[in-house]
Amino acid sequence: MTLIRHRHDTEADLGTTLVETDIVTHANARKGLAALRIGYGFIFLWAFLDKLLALGFHTGYDQEGNLDRFGPAAWINGGSPTEGFLTFGVPEDNPFKDFFNGLAGQAWVDWAFMLGLLGIGLALTLGIGMRFAATAGALLYMMMYAAVLPLENNPIVDDHLIGAITVVVLALTLAGDTWGAGRSWARTRMVRRYAALR
Repeated sequence: MTLIRHRHDTEADLGTTLVETDIVTHANARKGLAALRIGYGFIFLWAFLDKLLALGFHTGYDQEGNLDRFGPAAWINGGSPTEGFLTFGVPEDNPFKDFFNGLAGQAWVDWAFMLGLLGIGLALTLGIGMRFAATAGALLYMMMYAAVLPLENNPIVDDHLIGAITVVVLALTLAGDTWGAGRSWARTRMVRRYAALR
């Protein structure tokens, strides 16, 4: 049986049953999407900061596995934020191994990666530029997905694929409008003129 909600129906009339069109407008769903957006924003910002400064959470270990915070692995000290993953993180039987190994440590790749992490992280955290952040974030996640093929724990799905889907859903549901500056951003002259910046 399908529940059809008419405009004159209220939530009290329907009890606690919600229909599909209510989910993205319901206050609790909006807060959940906002929390997810901020969480993903923090993932990107933290990756940026860890690679920039070698804070020791993923970046900052020497060849022997000793922690060296703010050491030579830090991007600000000449370390490459992409070299380790693109050299050693790509499985031997990955069909794109040579391609990703060839990108490892190149200055333009490092800059594109770091600016991407920072831009996506700021956009998601602040709730502005969600369409651009979703496009860039999904592309970055899909590149990382391709780099770790074949997957170890599941033949199709991993956290990179789920991340790509999530950032797109966050943009499609205007998740930046709740607990973010998305509404104010949307009212700016620039965004009204160029809707892709929404």
